[in-house]
Amino acid sequence: MPERRVALVDLLDRVLAGGVVVAGDVTLSIADVDLVQISLRTLISSVRAVATAPGDDHE
Repeated sequence: MPERRVALVDLLDRVLAGGVVVAGDVTLSIADVDLVQISLRTLISSVRAVATAPGDDHE
């Protein structure tokens, strides 16, 4: 498969046009004892993409 280069500006444009969800879990443990567990969820999108989402009646 040939390597394909994408400019950072093009990548950001594609992400903001459609949106992306980032999810992850972080666990801090000592000696196999879980001390802290953090669940991370974030949505990255442009305001225009969210405002014109299907089913949106706010205009």
